[in-house]
Amino acid sequence: MKTLIKILYAIPLLACFVPASYAQNPEADERSTRMLKRFPEADLNKDGKLTQEEFRKFREERKAGKAGEKESGRAELAATHKDVKYGDHEKQAFDIWLAKAEDGKATPLVIYIHGGGFRGGDKRGVSGKVIQDYLNQGISFASMNYRLSDVGPYPIMMNDSARGLQFIRSKAEEWNLDSKRVACYGGSAGAGISLWLGFHEDLADPKSEDPVARQSTRIVAAATQNGQSTYDMRTFREWFEVPNLKPHPALATFYGLEKEESWESERVKKLMVDASAITHLTKDDVPVFMTYGKGDVPVDENSSPSLWVHHARLGIKLKEAMDKLGVECHVTWRDNPSKEYRDMHAFLSAKVK
Repeated sequence: MKTLIKILYAIPLLACFVPASYAQNPEADERSTRMLKRFPEADLNKDGKLTQEEFRKFREERKAGKAGEKESGRAELAATHKDVKYGDHEKQAFDIWLAKAEDGKATPLVIYIHGGGFRGGDKRGVSGKVIQDYLNQGISFASMNYRLSDVGPYPIMMNDSARGLQFIRSKAEEWNLDSKRVACYGGSAGAGISLWLGFHEDLADPKSEDPVARQSTRIVAAATQNGQSTYDMRTFREWFEVPNLKPHPALATFYGLEKEESWESERVKKLMVDASAITHLTKDDVPVFMTYGKGDVPVDENSSPSLWVHHARLGIKLKEAMDKLGVECHVTWRDNPSKEYRDMHAFLSAKVK
């Protein structure tokens, strides 16, 4: 009798794991429709139906997008200046914590740029402990928001972060910051933005009437967690030796891909090149510290996009290119720690100090 009761209780639980599009009950269908409406990007094959497997993969990708943010959690340390606007959109804002200067000297700055696949994430995803550790070293800290792909495609994310950096530099005298000693880091999408800023030519316009636009966008170092050195599908396929590798769902909105538009269109190919940090790499670029959860594990056409888009090979390939140019680059994972630095925060502290 007890066994029968256990089985009867187990049946509803098992039903929860049946793909919603195949479940033979109205409640499951309604739940599938509701989740599809809320998360349309979860429909990976774009057939208008949301299966349990599709939603599982979608959740993995969202989680992986934040995996680089291991110090996640709302910052509990009160910012010196909170929600400082550098543009008109609500996402164009940052928080900044100003360190106490020794002998009145200007303080260096580390900027955190959040991840989330360019579709989510927030500047609150850094812990107060991380911030306090920098402040204790006399290093000021900022956490940046930027417009996401639901607002528009690349390059608004990178340009927003650059503008935020310029705005902070325009406040250097008022906030006692050393504008020449600024570094950036982030996880996943924030990592890609940090690398892009580290390698891209200076976006400053010395002749602009806007004092913010006249500020430099160059930094002294970049660090990443599960970061991407490329956003070019052709490069992904080449590096992983998988010709049929399907695009990560976040990349379609990142590039503003239209329904009938091909990945081979000239517009998309041009954007893929420009969005990839490695494209802009030159011998005068900044040192980089990259860390990953796993090493160079195998990838095939059935691998989850969240695996290969946060893969150590993206760091290994960048290091190969940087080594050839004689530019400092560290790539680490659990079984391959850095010999020079305890972690990326130690690296960033050393570079700005």
